[in-house]
Amino acid sequence: MSSNIYVSTGGADTNPGTRAKPLATLMQARAALRVLSPEARAGSTIWLRGGDYIMSETLQLTSQDSGLAGAPVTLRAEPDETVRLLGGRVVTGFAPVRDSAVLARLDLRAQGKVMQLDLRKLGVKVLSRMRSRGFSRPLLPAHVELFFNGQPMTLARWPNAGAPEPFVHIAGFPQGKGSDDGHGTQLGQLAAGFTYEGDRPQRWAPDDDLWVHGYWAYDWANSYERIAAINKDLRHIRTHKPHGLYGIRPGQRIYFLNVLEELDEPGEFYVDRRRGMLYFWPPEPLKGAEVILSLLEKPMLSLRHTRHVVIRDLTLNATRGHGISITGGSSCLVADCTISNTGNYGVWVDGGVDHGVQGCHIFNNGDGGVSLQGGNRNKLEPCHHYVHNCHLHHQARWSRCYVPAVIMSGVGTRVSNNLIHDHPHCPILFTGNGHMIEYNDIHHVCQETGDVGAIYTGRDWTYRDNVIRFNHLHDIHGPGMLGSIAVYLDDCVSGVTVFGNIFQGTQMAAFIGGGRDCSIENNLFIDTHPAVQIDGRGLSPREVWQSMVNVTMKDRLLAMDHHNPPYSTRYPALLEIDRWLAAGKGVPPEGNRVLRNIFVSGEWLKIHWEAPPELVDVRDNWLQGDPGFLVPECPEKARFALRDDAPVLRVIGFQHLPVQRIGLCRDEYHQKG
Repeated sequence: MSSNIYVSTGGADTNPGTRAKPLATLMQARAALRVLSPEARAGSTIWLRGGDYIMSETLQLTSQDSGLAGAPVTLRAEPDETVRLLGGRVVTGFAPVRDSAVLARLDLRAQGKVMQLDLRKLGVKVLSRMRSRGFSRPLLPAHVELFFNGQPMTLARWPNAGAPEPFVHIAGFPQGKGSDDGHGTQLGQLAAGFTYEGDRPQRWAPDDDLWVHGYWAYDWANSYERIAAINKDLRHIRTHKPHGLYGIRPGQRIYFLNVLEELDEPGEFYVDRRRGMLYFWPPEPLKGAEVILSLLEKPMLSLRHTRHVVIRDLTLNATRGHGISITGGSSCLVADCTISNTGNYGVWVDGGVDHGVQGCHIFNNGDGGVSLQGGNRNKLEPCHHYVHNCHLHHQARWSRCYVPAVIMSGVGTRVSNNLIHDHPHCPILFTGNGHMIEYNDIHHVCQETGDVGAIYTGRDWTYRDNVIRFNHLHDIHGPGMLGSIAVYLDDCVSGVTVFGNIFQGTQMAAFIGGGRDCSIENNLFIDTHPAVQIDGRGLSPREVWQSMVNVTMKDRLLAMDHHNPPYSTRYPALLEIDRWLAAGKGVPPEGNRVLRNIFVSGEWLKIHWEAPPELVDVRDNWLQGDPGFLVPECPEKARFALRDDAPVLRVIGFQHLPVQRIGLCRDEYHQKG
């Protein structure tokens, strides 16, 4: 027999937890749940009445809080009531800055506009320092952040985030402190520092907590570095250890942050951690506004080895860690939740089976949106995790690179019917086997980085059975090397199927970077540059590529024991690689197919860089004339549909695209679409 447990911000933990006499805290509601027998707990619901619940610690659910199949334990908001779980606190009491020393450091236009708040008087004793984050760095909780009316504010920086050019460029590195990057150009040593142009830092007071963020060598590898010393005469900067990867390349983009003197426009803030003082230029009047300071450095909700638990209809906001973490267990669902302004991911799933995120709005997170990890790659056992019918946007506020809207790793995850937009780097990244990416609407991504894919994977021949189908990828353009690519199969990754997608208004659309046994079939390409590109980098004689093939990828191939089941039986094509590795001169891009696609405008096909064109099966593609669109002038998705008598169906055997099924849809949890 299931139970209902009620919680209200106006309740008391001495109450019985009824609707008339609710409890006050989630912790006490969990305690009430745990005294129930497994039979009584199954199908039970913890109902949260409307209001804000301050999460000063993580609510941890474990196996003893589990439900049963068909009778889950549910934590949800009362219908038509807004419930917010806050990992921070609302702060008030701002006053004009009166300290003459501080005023002297502020820009003239900021004086009289910047307000201050003594956090120690509010009981906030510990203010976390910034820590280095970025490419190939460990996942760490964010520092204390500020949010105004639900929007993240900007840590005082130069150049300003809203400037026409929000970066400056590295001038150079000390003479004699360079080395070859493996591609024929010089990179400076990060430990030796870099030089800058101009005299902007001249006005900055000495401070041991100044930071610089940069795409130091490549437009896909960023990091935040704490400044150790500024030689203003030589215009030279050194940073603390640990240094980022690769090195320093003149001309690459950087900006400086956590600089009090650069608090010079609305929406910027600065925290003086030694004095416990917050300085803030509000973007709008403070009266009637809500200002939140993030404090909790751990997930707000943690599910460890739980089974059949549903988190539903909640708003989670302003934590320095993840919004929700799920570890192990089975069949847990996060449904119709709004998760934003976290320091790390919105939802982090690690292991277990059949966990899902559905009908959620996930945005403005410091790292990514949702991470799905699960399954057993050695045994090719799937986990069946999924992200379905979610709206994900404006992720990667801090780490920027390789913190996608959705990351899929392991075996057998699914990402479907999501709307994904406004992302600086790759919004979907997958590694492993048997993943399905379908019916997603993806646009305006890869906006700050280069050599990047909207859907990306790379550097492993054993990543197989991955399918990218029926997605609409459009309006995708990026700066830097190579710009952006809609579907990027990088560094010899193989065995991927790209079927039935709509590519529209992109730079490169589908790119096979030296891989094998990939299929690009039944796609529609409109205004793409080019539609399909294939290279043979696995045959390049350069040492960097030979090392990738004969060391890195060979090791990953052998790690999957491809001579024995399940790999030898599921993927016999992997055995064909052995003879090329034995020869030691590279691995060719064999087995790729470009079949029955429609190309409307832009550039069609580019096969280059060591790739013999005869190795690619290119057949039956429609390259000229109207293929038979149903309503060419229609501004909606229907304009990509084909008439039943469309010539392209008969001439090349093209299959209808399910255009009306792409993107957000109505489901049992979220009535939109």
